[in-house]
Amino acid sequence: MFVNNRLDFGVFSSTMVSMNKITREDRCRVVSALVEGNSIRSTVRMTGVAKNTVAKLLADLGCVCAEYQDQAFRNLTCRRIQLDEIWSFCYSKGKNVPDERKGTFGIGDIWTLVAIDADTKLVPSWLVATRDGDSAKAFVSDLASRLANRVQLTSDGHSAYLEAVEQAFGMNVDYAMLVKLYGSDQAPHEARYSPANCLGCKHKPVTGHPDDNHVSTSFVERQNLTMRMGMRRFTRLTNGFSKKVENHGHAIALHYMHYNFVRLHQTLRSTPAMRAGVADHKWSIEEIVDLLPELKYNTRPKKVAD
Repeated sequence: MFVNNRLDFGVFSSTMVSMNKITREDRCRVVSALVEGNSIRSTVRMTGVAKNTVAKLLADLGCVCAEYQDQAFRNLTCRRIQLDEIWSFCYSKGKNVPDERKGTFGIGDIWTLVAIDADTKLVPSWLVATRDGDSAKAFVSDLASRLANRVQLTSDGHSAYLEAVEQAFGMNVDYAMLVKLYGSDQAPHEARYSPANCLGCKHKPVTGHPDDNHVSTSFVERQNLTMRMGMRRFTRLTNGFSKKVENHGHAIALHYMHYNFVRLHQTLRSTPAMRAGVADHKWSIEEIVDLLPELKYNTRPKKVAD
């Protein structure tokens, strides 16, 4: 769920050994700032911790958060899953990528494929990748491997999901697409940043017997807003976008660790992990920080005599 075909976010930063000692209290302050939607530079201003230290902490903590959730989200008893994708970019927008760097993953448009349990609001799987068939197959296959029972699955009209769901689930799924119908009656000056008018939705059963009353992508689309509000990298019309796709992946792993285990859902009045039976209590920021071995933070390299 955290690996695409070109990058692995599950490996500790090789540059971590150059970071000076940072206290547990300072680490918690840094993480608290990052998960509330602050950029790295604003986190530096708020905490007084050096920029490189914040970036290295994010990288290593992102790795352990990804690893922990990868192990914890197994044999889930979800009943209704919704799928969607959210767009962002690294380095520059696709139209501004230099010719010599076009086609390089991590340069230009980046998509995060997300699955959410409509009942518990748990996000058990996501993938940082491109919006193509191979990415859809890897994403849906990972999701299927985490489920213990038959589910009802709803996606948008992205055609890549058709083959991906068939390959991962076979006939052991109730799958439907929610295809939105858009109009194009916007004024020219509104078309750039305003979405097209949605004229209606079409429910398209694909496999099994999906309950028409639960064919929806509302929860996962709301989760997309949570991502944009909770990570400065996703905020439009700013210069806080990711410059490296590796850090992009680390930030998402940390975000979902906080979302699944720490943040109380306003409707559920518990965390998604508690409601899904993955956790028995509401986690704290300190518990997230403690996932990372203390050794990583006492790392001023020793000088070797010539």
